[in-house]
Amino acid sequence: MDAKKLQEFKEILLKKRKETLEERERYGEILQDTNSEEDYGKTAYKYTEFGTDTMNREQSYMFLARMDKFLNQIDQALERIENGTYGVCRVCGHEIDEKRLRAVPTTRICFDCKQKESRAVR
Repeated sequence: MDAKKLQEFKEILLKKRKETLEERERYGEILQDTNSEEDYGKTAYKYTEFGTDTMNREQSYMFLARMDKFLNQIDQALERIENGTYGVCRVCGHEIDEKRLRAVPTTRICFDCKQKESRAVR
């Protein structure tokens, strides 16, 4: 992949990283507010869409865990850009199609290998 395309994907990844960090911060603040005994009632009213019962808090924690996992994937993709392995399939070693990278910029596997992997799991 040429330097111009790598820079373009780096910018995409950095933008997604920033957005995810901002969203993670919002969830963290909401959880912090809902876990506060003193403000529980006010916060529950203020953030009713996230719910105030245990199950909804657990769901929010799951969202945070998913965001953390995604942030890790983004950081790994940025490392691959730096070390020159971004866009190379970890299975077959061929270049990953640009359309796939645009759809899933953190991917480490080409479409064909992903399909084979998915069939093998079934």
